[in-house]
Amino acid sequence: MNNQFKKGVLELCVLELVRRKDFYGYELVQEISRDIDISEGALYPILRRLSKEGIFETYLEESDGGPPRKYYHITGEGKEQAEAVRREWEDFLERVGRILDEGVGVTV
Repeated sequence: MNNQFKKGVLELCVLELVRRKDFYGYELVQEISRDIDISEGALYPILRRLSKEGIFETYLEESDGGPPRKYYHITGEGKEQAEAVRREWEDFLERVGRILDEGVGVTV
């Protein structure tokens, strides 16, 4: 998948997944990587920024046989932003779809 496509949708994926349930960073990378090839290095700057902006809150939870894990929890403001970004994404997909569909049957 094109890296520019990934950059454009990664924040949307993070917002949507954390809206559904709390995640720790590596767990979130694994979840997204089921469908989109990403690295931890691409995800953590997004998590830090969203936390700094008040979209996510963090808390620590003990883990089995390792250090505590930092979990990300979406705030009320974050839920509103997630819904707004999702609406923007759906509108964008519709518009791109129209452009692509208009090209059907056109010969160059």
